[in-house]
Amino acid sequence: MKSSSYIEISRSAYKKNIRYLSRRIGKQVKFVSVVKGNAYGHGLETFVPMAEQTGIDYFAVFDTAEAEIVNRVKKPQTDLMITGFIDHQDLSWVIENNISFYVFNVERLKEAIEVAQNISMPARIHLELETGLYRTGIDNENFQQVIQLLKINKSHLFLEGVCTHFAGAESISNYYRIINQIQSFNNLVELLKYHGLQFQYRHCACSAAALTYPQTIMDLVRIGIAQYGFWPSQETKIHNQLSKGVEFKKDPLRQILSWKSKVMDIKNVPPGKFVSYSNSFFSSRNLIIASVPVGYTHGFNRSLSNRGKVLIRGKFAPVVGLVNMNMFLVDVTHIPFCHPGDEVVLIGAQGKRKITVSSFQEITNHLNYELLSHLPSIIPRKIIE
Repeated sequence: MKSSSYIEISRSAYKKNIRYLSRRIGKQVKFVSVVKGNAYGHGLETFVPMAEQTGIDYFAVFDTAEAEIVNRVKKPQTDLMITGFIDHQDLSWVIENNISFYVFNVERLKEAIEVAQNISMPARIHLELETGLYRTGIDNENFQQVIQLLKINKSHLFLEGVCTHFAGAESISNYYRIINQIQSFNNLVELLKYHGLQFQYRHCACSAAALTYPQTIMDLVRIGIAQYGFWPSQETKIHNQLSKGVEFKKDPLRQILSWKSKVMDIKNVPPGKFVSYSNSFFSSRNLIIASVPVGYTHGFNRSLSNRGKVLIRGKFAPVVGLVNMNMFLVDVTHIPFCHPGDEVVLIGAQGKRKITVSSFQEITNHLNYELLSHLPSIIPRKIIE
């Protein structure tokens, strides 16, 4: 059965992004591909095998539901990390499948020890430290207790990593907060070493931190949005454009996602008529209107009503009227020979013109992350070169 729209993922664009990011972080640093949120809307089952073919051998997800999907489609030797939610009843499955996971409080550490002991298999853990984000992480109050638990349960635990997360490294407004977090993390790492604890990886850099604060690139980096071809923020992009030794004129990151549909129908609208639901659009002249079988249920936000645009036959066609649940309308009066079945580009290039995710962001005031992750998993994804 054909879907009303589909998403294309460019393998060649992804390879370019990985080559650029790998140069930025260095050859000795472990690259972890963050694929939470259905691989930022790119589709876990489609994206993970493609990324593996590009050389990626470590992925990070948020919860066990995402981990189950990745574990099913990845190669057996590829590593997998859970950075967030694990229900207690799923912990044995996580450990048995050799999946590493964050430990951010005493309760989870005790649970990990108990389950690992019961199934006679060590738990691969990453100790998340509180450094100033105040979201999750081992804080000073519980630090000594955690150290003691780690020491006396070495046979049940493999301390794979020590990590933290920054409070908005994509914004200069957080500069001093980030600098303080870096210092705090380094101090806590030294304290762990002082107590004789050994670990494989120190890691704290996400895309924004790795591209803005080179001192955060340690043994491992967790790259999310940048691998998909998006700068974490406009500030991050400008900072890199102007930084000595990094500056560029042509954007080195390539958007790997395109979203396409087809014209469903064409209708002539006489002057003096309201178009679609309500009375938000009024025809002042003879118009030719095309219907596109995509709506807010597919991730084409309602805020794009009378504001968005698509590409048809290489020309921009503005959205007219309200975006419906399963459909929106565009004005194609200026596009000769537009017919049902013509390709509609919602995100991507057609001819010499392009619609980027960032252009959606400018209209809707939503983050790139938000727009991408709202693309439903039911939309089919396919790899193109």
